[in-house]
Amino acid sequence: MTGYDVPAEVYEWLISDAKLPPAAFAASFDDVLHLLPSNAHVLDCSCGTGQLAVGLAGRGLQVAATDASEAMVRRTAQLSEQFGASVRAVRASWEELPDLFRDDTFDMVFCVGNSLHHAAGARGRGAALESMSRLLRPGGRLVLTSRTWELVRARGSRLQIGDRLVRRNGRDAVVVYRWEIAPRWEQEHHIEIAIAQVDATGLVVVRSELLSCWPYRYEELEAGLHRVGLQTELSTFDREAENYRVVARKV
Repeated sequence: MTGYDVPAEVYEWLISDAKLPPAAFAASFDDVLHLLPSNAHVLDCSCGTGQLAVGLAGRGLQVAATDASEAMVRRTAQLSEQFGASVRAVRASWEELPDLFRDDTFDMVFCVGNSLHHAAGARGRGAALESMSRLLRPGGRLVLTSRTWELVRARGSRLQIGDRLVRRNGRDAVVVYRWEIAPRWEQEHHIEIAIAQVDATGLVVVRSELLSCWPYRYEELEAGLHRVGLQTELSTFDREAENYRVVARKV
């Protein structure tokens, strides 16, 4: 996950209003959560600031949460404490997961929030999928969300400025994305995320983070899942939609 250590202070502006409450974030996955046994073991991989992990723990699930960013893990632990939720939060990259957990540990692994494209190229993406598959029990499921990179690349390099103020903890800001699209799919791409925040005095304070990413076609993701022993059960992929979800079962 080269270059991916977004401070939690920036990341929180990127979560939709509807998914800020942990219970609401978890509820957005009701269609797959009903497949879990009671007291199931779940991993929220690339957990961000912990809204999903805490929401899952609130349902009585045994939840572990990992992220490559130490700042994200700290925020996840703080949110868990705030809600009185039991979440094991650990800093770890995808490649480090097998060192932390035994194979066949989890009934479900979540990799959401458009995180997989931060794995470095086809090799890094394959290693990430392999690690997550190893941790799933036979019959367990990987739940993954992704940007539709076919659509992103078709739009080319551009500046995307939010059309409304986003409010977080009594503060207002505009979110700006700068997309740097490389000529070829396999090359490193960049997304710069800037938060233009209006402070109490009316001044605008800007913070930005430049992220590296390696996009992939949907067909490449499908092939990668199959290579690590995962069979797609559900896909919402649509070339005209911004994002999609894949649920894949370990065979």
